Amino acid sequence: MVEWTDNERGIITTLFANMDYNDIGPKALCRCLICYPWTQRYFGSFGNLYNAEAIKTNPNVAAHGVRVLHGLDRAVKNMDDIKGTYAELSVLHSEKLHVDPDNFRLLADCLTVTLAGKMGTAFTPEIQCAWQKFMAVCVAALGKQYH
Repeated sequence: MVEWTDNERGIITTLFANMDYNDIGPKALCRCLICYPWTQRYFGSFGNLYNAEAIKTNPNVAAHGVRVLHGLDRAVKNMDDIKGTYAELSVLHSEKLHVDPDNFRLLADCLTVTLAGKMGTAFTPEIQCAWQKFMAVCVAALGKQYH
């Protein structure tokens, strides 16, 4: 079980309360699909992903990026049981979708870069520390079914 300080909880809650899901989610998923093109294999039903411009303008990519952030929002609301919160999602991704669990880490990194870019100097080391801890816990919970 992960221990969260009041400060970490406050940082994570504040980040999500102020986050523009329609901006950050699609940009992070686009970054992931462009920087790590092998991750595209899981999005074959999304249509044209042949180049960066196609990915950036793909409405399915944008919608899924928003869906990812709403999924993370579930973890924010259940910070004391993220593993339990993601149990079904972990099964779905491992047993039905056969997603490489390392892709969760890659997307978490892209979310970090996207959020940091949006926040600029307001993305302090303290905020980064809490954010990366939160993302690591989410990534581990999503990958639990693989172990």
